[in-house]
Amino acid sequence: MFRLLTLYRSSFANIQSNIWILSVAMFINRSGSMVLLFTSLYLTKELHFTIAEAGVALSFYGVGSVLGSYAGGWLTDRKNFFDIMLFSLISSGLILLLLLIAKTPFQIALVIFAYAFASDVFRPANSKAIAAYSTVLNRTRSVSLLRLAINLGFSIGPATGGFVALYLGYKWLFVIDACTSFAAALMLFIYLPRHNDEPKNAESNLLSDSKKSAYRDMPYLFFIVLVALYGISFFQLFASVPQYFNKECHYNEGTIGLLLALNGLLVVIIEMPFIAFLEKKQKIFPFIITGTLCIPVAFSFLIFGKGVMVFAVLYTIIITFSEIFAMPFMFNYALSRPGKERQGQYSALYSISYGLANIVAPLLGLGIAGKYGFNKMFYFFIGLSLVTTIGFILLNRKDRANRT
Repeated sequence: MFRLLTLYRSSFANIQSNIWILSVAMFINRSGSMVLLFTSLYLTKELHFTIAEAGVALSFYGVGSVLGSYAGGWLTDRKNFFDIMLFSLISSGLILLLLLIAKTPFQIALVIFAYAFASDVFRPANSKAIAAYSTVLNRTRSVSLLRLAINLGFSIGPATGGFVALYLGYKWLFVIDACTSFAAALMLFIYLPRHNDEPKNAESNLLSDSKKSAYRDMPYLFFIVLVALYGISFFQLFASVPQYFNKECHYNEGTIGLLLALNGLLVVIIEMPFIAFLEKKQKIFPFIITGTLCIPVAFSFLIFGKGVMVFAVLYTIIITFSEIFAMPFMFNYALSRPGKERQGQYSALYSISYGLANIVAPLLGLGIAGKYGFNKMFYFFIGLSLVTTIGFILLNRKDRANRT
């Protein structure tokens, strides 16, 4: 136990104070992040959309995410990341309040698109902030600290959100989420110093040199495709699995919120010491491959569990280990590959991969579930995850060959 506590304490050592400030702000923001988790239920239960219509509306989140990430990457290579983060938090909070009055499928889709665009402008700027405030030696742990803060907020958000939706109504979710966005912006404005990172010449030779472009880096583009495929399978946790819990297992919003909160809580407890231990091994792809292989195992529990609560809990535990193994090392690879002049572009592509996953995940998951049933959907994503794993194995072999 003493060794475990020592490892846990040492995992937080030598991380810069600005990373801590950024992490606290993300904790505040994510504590109110209930919208995505319960939007599909809001659309079907309150606005009486069909499952397929809810999937189409939620797919606009992915479209906005892709375009917002691209815009954020373009801006981050040219403007100060501090200003971009503040703009993103404030504007996304304001847009979110429009869900209080949106009713038609077109209005809902438009607001979700705008919200995702404003939110995901943040991602490349945040990635550059992490790169600016960390070193090669502590970068994965810095990423994990930020993820810990996000997931600590995420463990509070769904649990609270489930009971807010159940007892106060879904619209209060939008108000609380908007308020936490404003609070996070205020936290950054007061405590985080404005880093002087603006390029002296936005159209410098470095930015115009196509040989340095992320769009010419074929191994990285293959990596981005694989991350998107991974995200499509993983994001069923938010896109289709809550519907499965509600319609097939007959769990109410409070129970679903607690199951989703378990995911965030496990990340908070396990990830930092786990990553501190794994980081010493100086490997990336073996851990990503392990994380990808966890997904078919997790879906298998849902197939054979047939609504029994213990299997829903096992699914949540295994999908959490998938996240812990894969995501920090994916992020580290995306941050470590480019030079400073291209961080915005590389980070934008990484964010775009998740944006594409957010487009496809609800369309594909809810579409298959609506037409063929949830079990057929689970089998499909087991197959997709295995294909993704093979892709990461091939990329790992190519990466090792390039380094030898």
